[in-house]
Amino acid sequence: MTAPSLVAFDLDDTLATSKAAITPRIAALLQALLHRVDVAIISGGNETQFRTQVIAQLTDADATALGRLHLLPTCGTRYLRHDGTEFATVYAHDLTDDEKYAALTALREEAERLELWEAEPWGEILEDRGSQITFSALGQRAPSDAKHAWDPAGAKRAALRDAVAARLPGLEVRSGGSTSIDITRAGIDKAFGMTRLADLTGIPLTDMLFFGDRLDEGGNDYPVLAIGVPSVAVDGWEDTADKLDALLPTL
Repeated sequence: MTAPSLVAFDLDDTLATSKAAITPRIAALLQALLHRVDVAIISGGNETQFRTQVIAQLTDADATALGRLHLLPTCGTRYLRHDGTEFATVYAHDLTDDEKYAALTALREEAERLELWEAEPWGEILEDRGSQITFSALGQRAPSDAKHAWDPAGAKRAALRDAVAARLPGLEVRSGGSTSIDITRAGIDKAFGMTRLADLTGIPLTDMLFFGDRLDEGGNDYPVLAIGVPSVAVDGWEDTADKLDALLPTL
C-alpha cells in the first residue's frame, strides 16, 4: 500500500502489556507518528485505562500533535478527541440500565454454570464500562502470565461467549482479550469504531494501517481486517515498536 494517512492500534498486548502504561519507547514512537500522520487507538479497555496507559505518558506531545490522536475506548463505543485543552467525548453509545443488568446477570450465571467463575480473582471479575460490560475471568488486575495461561486455545472464552450470547440476542457478545468477554450494543465492534472514524475524519479505510495482536479469525481485532483496513499482526509491544521503527522512515 501507499503511505497511510492514519495509523491505528489495538492497546493491550499491542502497544502495552495488558493494563500497563505504554513504555517510553512506545510513547516516543507515537509522538513521532503524530508529527507525520493521524493516529488512532481502539481497544476494549475503558476510558480511564486510555487516560492512564496512554495520555498520561505522552508528556512531550503538544496540543497540535494531540489533536491528531483519536481514542476509541470500549471497542469504539466511545470516541475522544483533543479540543485544544483536554480529551473530550465526541460520542458515547452507553447501555441502558436494563441492558447492563441483563448482561451482568448472564455473565455471572453462565460463568458459574461452566465452572469459569474464579473464587479468588485479582480484582473485580465484572466491570460496568458504561458503553460496555466486561467479564475478566481472573479479575481486572490479573498478571499477564496468568492471563495468557488461562485459555491459550480460546475454548473457555468461546463456550462462555456462546452461552451468554444465546441469552442476550439484542446485544453484541464477543471474546475480548486473553481472559475477557465484552458486551456492547448490537452491531458495535472494532469494525464499527473504525468505520465511524473513517466517516468523521474523511480518511478512507484503505488509507489506514492497523496494528493488532488478535487478527486471527475470531480474534477481537479481526473485524478491522475484515472491513478492508490494511493490517499488521504483532506479538507484543516490542514487536510493534520494531515494526514502527521500520515504518516511520517511509512516512
